[in-house]
Amino acid sequence: MISDSVNTYSDLQAIARVLHNVLLDYPSETSIDCLAENRLGDTWPNLTHSKENQQGKVLLDRFLAKWNPEQINELKLDYGQLFFGPGEPTAMPWGSVYLGEEQLLNDKSTIALMAFYKQNGISFELAQNQPLDHIALFYAVLDQLLSQLVAEPSNKAVYETMVILIQQHMLPWSGRCLTLAVENAQTDFYKGIALLALDFQAALISEFNIIPVATRLFK
Repeated sequence: MISDSVNTYSDLQAIARVLHNVLLDYPSETSIDCLAENRLGDTWPNLTHSKENQQGKVLLDRFLAKWNPEQINELKLDYGQLFFGPGEPTAMPWGSVYLGEEQLLNDKSTIALMAFYKQNGISFELAQNQPLDHIALFYAVLDQLLSQLVAEPSNKAVYETMVILIQQHMLPWSGRCLTLAVENAQTDFYKGIALLALDFQAALISEFNIIPVATRLFK
């Protein structure tokens, strides 16, 4: 039913937006206050009812229930060691690092992604210079595409664009990135977010009938 599809697309869009905002940059007291006020762990959709979903919601709810601004430095340190630096991040958020043998930023896979975006008229403004294959930017594009499907659930062109983006450009490496985040996170917040992102990925595979492509990873 179309109404069911719209509700699913709406849930997925909301999650894509949260993941984009949470993973793109360092946390702030204001951003975490907002998540705590909205009881994100309680309101997060069940999606695939997986153990990742259940564990992620518990961890996120536990962290936000006890949140106070004095924890912000701990949270910033965790974000830095996972996704930013200094030094090599433990869960590098850029696809080319996993897909290229030399583990370089802006490598061949990034160039292919840029060409795909140009071909499909996908663009967004960046507040700071960032390789376009940052995992948080994938979530921004998914947010855009899912919003179009909410408005036009039978739009085959947008549906097919979603499938190609997820199958060919995101899935080959994103699971590895998120698994590394789960393994290396020092706070319940980022461990929970990474688990929920894995569940979100599984939901996309199911909803869009995607067959993951086996890809050699170099990290």
